[in-house]
Amino acid sequence: MPRSSYRVMVNPCPHFLTATVNNWLPLFTRPQTVDIVLDSWRFLQQNADFRLYGYVILENHLHLIAASDDLSRDMQRFKSYTAKQIIAYLEQQNSIRLLQLLAFFKRAHKHESRYQVWEEGSHPQLIEPEAVMRQKLEYIHYNPVKRGYVDKPEHWRYSSARNYLGVDGVIDVVREW
Repeated sequence: MPRSSYRVMVNPCPHFLTATVNNWLPLFTRPQTVDIVLDSWRFLQQNADFRLYGYVILENHLHLIAASDDLSRDMQRFKSYTAKQIIAYLEQQNSIRLLQLLAFFKRAHKHESRYQVWEEGSHPQLIEPEAVMRQKLEYIHYNPVKRGYVDKPEHWRYSSARNYLGVDGVIDVVREW
């Protein structure tokens, strides 16, 4: 896949972003790998003025709505940290097949690593009017429903749908926009 031409256009406005696991491999079927994602977001929330408005984590990709003073930098930090942690976890668990696939599907120009966890880019889309924010949140929250995983968005553990119903989710989100 060629490098993305998508760019964060306006900081610190909310953007809809997607992060896809390389070759759509199902890395997030284990709570431990999802926790790596959540821990990275928590770190950014506490240390980088990263504001998470909504998210869903599925087995091979995630969507989020986020803002920060430098969202491109924060997404790069997120992907770099989570990739290293996921690889370390897979090595610790001796997940040879997944590691082989992450090595096999690594792009030729990626010389700095033996594996490639994430596809390049995150396709940021600026969210300006409230109607677009509502549409993107609905898209995010209904993703597991459309896939047939759950009957209601709030039944998906790794989604901000619960937060928007006033129930504690697995990570805090900003609901005022």
